[in-house]
Amino acid sequence: SEDAAIDALRARQKRNLLATLFLSQGVPMLVAGDEMGRSQGGNNNAYCQDNETSWVKWDLSAADRDFLDFVQVLIALRRQHPVFHRRHFFQGRDIRGSGSKDIHWFKPDGLEMSDEEWVHDFARCLGVFLSGEAMHECDGRGRPIRDDNFLLLFNSHHEAVAFSVPLLGEDREWSVLLDTAQDSGVGSENRFRSGDSYPLEARSMAVMVQRSRS
Repeated sequence: SEDAAIDALRARQKRNLLATLFLSQGVPMLVAGDEMGRSQGGNNNAYCQDNETSWVKWDLSAADRDFLDFVQVLIALRRQHPVFHRRHFFQGRDIRGSGSKDIHWFKPDGLEMSDEEWVHDFARCLGVFLSGEAMHECDGRGRPIRDDNFLLLFNSHHEAVAFSVPLLGEDREWSVLLDTAQDSGVGSENRFRSGDSYPLEARSMAVMVQRSRS
């Protein structure tokens, strides 16, 4: 497109899709060149085309290099944190009487979603809390696995949403690691506390990690 706004939205959606992929459970799968923005012109079945449609373009534009940098950040984040590649399914309930759940789902007002609210077709924004403290898994040598706690915020709406940070530890703060609304995809240095409002831009997602309050 020759429309800068359309190009910017496409770049943001690429960041959204790859971030969602790499921060999901299971094995992330890429087609060669996805990490550089290769689209095959929208053709998802170009196996028989030995031409520029299916070739990998190695001389990258500045935008493609920026996107590759962002994907490398995603890969590093996933590799460093086992909460993004658990060995077992989430349970969504108190773990062995610990009083903490391994996963929570939140509405923009910061309150936990009910079962009934999952069927609301007008919902366009939600948050998910992944507890590294409540994993209760062991590595190959039987050693307990623990990780940081993460909050992932998703907004598929065409307007920005003020997302209220849930009440998850009064003595904790949240650092923003990723925000796909930024051209780099990297978050700010700002910290947020429970009850604070996070400006979640239209068609974007943010990734926060919980820190002890300094």
